[in-house]
Amino acid sequence: MSKKKIVKKKVDSKKAAVSKEMLFNKKNYTLMAAGAILVLLGILLMSGGAQEANEWNADEIYSTRRTVLAPIVILAGLGLEIFAIFKK
Repeated sequence: MSKKKIVKKKVDSKKAAVSKEMLFNKKNYTLMAAGAILVLLGILLMSGGAQEANEWNADEIYSTRRTVLAPIVILAGLGLEIFAIFKK
């Protein structure tokens, strides 16, 4: 009968560490966090108001802060998120 040799491959720890490289670096995560903060700030700018449920205050509902500034801040945050993802 023939004897079969069992060959075990040694895994080089350096090669294993290189293959587990992270997808994003610290700068990417920082930019993503800044984008998320901008989106949350835009949502906070859009919310708020101190009117009762049965009141109608058009100046407060259609203010420039809610209709112009908040969407621009949200879109800037989303743009920053996209930039952070594609930056390498």
